Amino acid sequence: MSVFLEAPLVSRPRLPEWLRLRLPTTDTFARTKNLLDGLRLHTVCESAQCPNHWECWSKGTATFMIGGDRCTRACGFCAVATAKPLPLDPEEPARVAEAARRMNLRHVVITGVARDDLKDGGADHFRRTVEAVRAAAAGIVIEILVPDFNDRDEAIETALASNPDIFNHNLETVRRLTPEVRSRATYDRSLSVLRKVKAKRGNAIFTKSGLMLGLGETEEEVRTAMADLRSVGCDILTLGQYLQPSTRHLPVREFVTPEQFAAYGAAARRAGFLHVASGPMVRSSYHAEEFDLQRGDLSKR
Repeated sequence: MSVFLEAPLVSRPRLPEWLRLRLPTTDTFARTKNLLDGLRLHTVCESAQCPNHWECWSKGTATFMIGGDRCTRACGFCAVATAKPLPLDPEEPARVAEAARRMNLRHVVITGVARDDLKDGGADHFRRTVEAVRAAAAGIVIEILVPDFNDRDEAIETALASNPDIFNHNLETVRRLTPEVRSRATYDRSLSVLRKVKAKRGNAIFTKSGLMLGLGETEEEVRTAMADLRSVGCDILTLGQYLQPSTRHLPVREFVTPEQFAAYGAAARRAGFLHVASGPMVRSSYHAEEFDLQRGDLSKR
């Protein structure tokens, strides 16, 4: 049974027990932070105030955020700053590659802010970053978590040109809540992006998407969103609890229980997703390395 909250909320609600984290005590966190700071890299861990960044950094993993730390969109759930972006840094791909090499990553997630100021939405910057990482770290699994590029075919093709292993684009929420939750994005456009990736690459790539829960969606709407994602060939799904970054952001309407997340995860597996991560602390790239490319071989579907 989920925990429902009164609305509207002036301040952020007290977290239920299952969302209270114990901070790790290893010195790997400090080493990871120093490495990222030294290479002048942004991470979604910090910029989006991810609650898992203490755990991930303490294990020596991070999700790199390219294209700067200023987004051209203002989504109601996101802590990344909305402002006029700075010019792209041509040396950033090499620095991301160096970080991946030094950290001995087996699986790297490369995401980026929305760059609607650029004709290609930053797609070529993704391409150059993936190519740099692959050259520096042989055998690494590369996942890109991208904005919608305004659903432009040429931008999608550019992002795919470097042959990432996983193409991740988040649906974020159910259809009804999309106008409130997402800035300058649409439910159908996101589905279209994922559909086009499958049409262009087929079994040569895994597609992935994620939903935040606790924004006021119903169980039926969540199941419909999962079905919509499967209808465009989405292979991997993440389901996690939305947490309000500040009082200026959308309030949490419900704390979904671990039991309900387990039920959603089971339903997603029955729907045909190759891999599902469903739980209160799950985020798009949380434990991303747990997906085994060989075990999820698309040729066996």
